Amino acid sequence: MKKSKNIILILVVGALYFTTGACNLISSAGLSSKGLPTNEVSEELPSTTANSEVNVDHSEWNTLLKKHVSKEGLVDYKGFMKDREQLNAYLAKLAKLKPTDNWSVQEQLAYYINIYNAYTVDLILNNYPTRSIKNIDGNWTKDIVTIGDVEISLGGIENSILRKMNEPRIHFAINCASISCPKLMNEAYTAAKINEQLDRAAKDFINSDKNEISKNSAKLSSIFDWYKKDFTVDGTTLIAYINKYSNVKVDAGTTITYKDYNWNLNEQ
Repeated sequence: MKKSKNIILILVVGALYFTTGACNLISSAGLSSKGLPTNEVSEELPSTTANSEVNVDHSEWNTLLKKHVSKEGLVDYKGFMKDREQLNAYLAKLAKLKPTDNWSVQEQLAYYINIYNAYTVDLILNNYPTRSIKNIDGNWTKDIVTIGDVEISLGGIENSILRKMNEPRIHFAINCASISCPKLMNEAYTAAKINEQLDRAAKDFINSDKNEISKNSAKLSSIFDWYKKDFTVDGTTLIAYINKYSNVKVDAGTTITYKDYNWNLNEQ
């Protein structure tokens, strides 16, 4: 009898995982930062390179994004495949630049966002062609990212590093290679522009067709459901957070519903 209950519990948890589609909220159990530093954003995030021990050059990634990502965030993976040598060189460069506590929060954010996005592209290329990142085994749980002497998963970077940095706009900056994801920006994140870039990513996503917003209605991306607690710290409501970036202001108390998530590949 006990064994039957355990089997049922496993089946229910599995069903929840595939029903919600959250990148790795359920599968993140046991993930850690592996000792990598996570400086927290204070009340404001000025864009600057003046307060860090290291200023990382992300120009190689910027060049690849300009070449292979459209303004709409759709990716030319076949084109990326032709520039595999340049992508590998960029990943190797980042692997040698292990962040420390002496890096500014701006440099850390830019580094972790860029390495997450670059390795996501690399993951797709390693399994191309594929209809969806969800068809790839261990997509967010395998330790495929190299940072110094650390091997960490994409889920580890998202849940144990970026989400710990007190900056919910990261959810609009990291890309999970899917149609319903916030778009992959066709420029690299940098400490010199990080606040403006995160603001643009938030506004682009919230005002896109990934959400259906009007004065009395809010049908939002499932991202706001999966990561609700990140957007509602210090008593902020989800509607109040949306209204910070939405062109159309939603009335307080409006009932929120969530859209189905399209996990098909974000390919041009």
